[in-house]
Amino acid sequence: MAINPELTGRNYPAGGTYVVGREKIREFALAVKATHPAHFDVSAAQELGYADVVAPPTFAIIVAQRADAKLIEDPDSGIDFSRVVHAEQRFTHHRPIVAGDVLKAALTVDSVRAMGGGAMITTRAEISTEAGVAVATTTSMILVRGEDQ
Repeated sequence: MAINPELTGRNYPAGGTYVVGREKIREFALAVKATHPAHFDVSAAQELGYADVVAPPTFAIIVAQRADAKLIEDPDSGIDFSRVVHAEQRFTHHRPIVAGDVLKAALTVDSVRAMGGGAMITTRAEISTEAGVAVATTTSMILVRGEDQ
């Protein structure tokens, strides 16, 4: 099945929420080799003015990928996940993510560009708190290889 060129402009509203846990932040920080004490120690984070431990900037990908899954799982998209190659990821942070945040993400497909037998798809996830306070915007580009590639 070919990638649906009419995906451009499609919106996937925020579904469930993601509760940011202190241990998840610590585990993520270890995994990405982030060493700042504010990622691990509540007191160190509070000295910087935060209520709890602070997530490394790329932690936003956890919430964004939940939104990306809506596009991938949309049967109308034509995306075969086994043919997806992650091409690029960008983050714009509006404020740090801290333990205790309850986040949600809405996804917009910004562009679909045919490339040979496949397509390059650019999406934007707007991550916010339950109250609607902007936290981060992530932009992702995926290449969906054509069946002959």
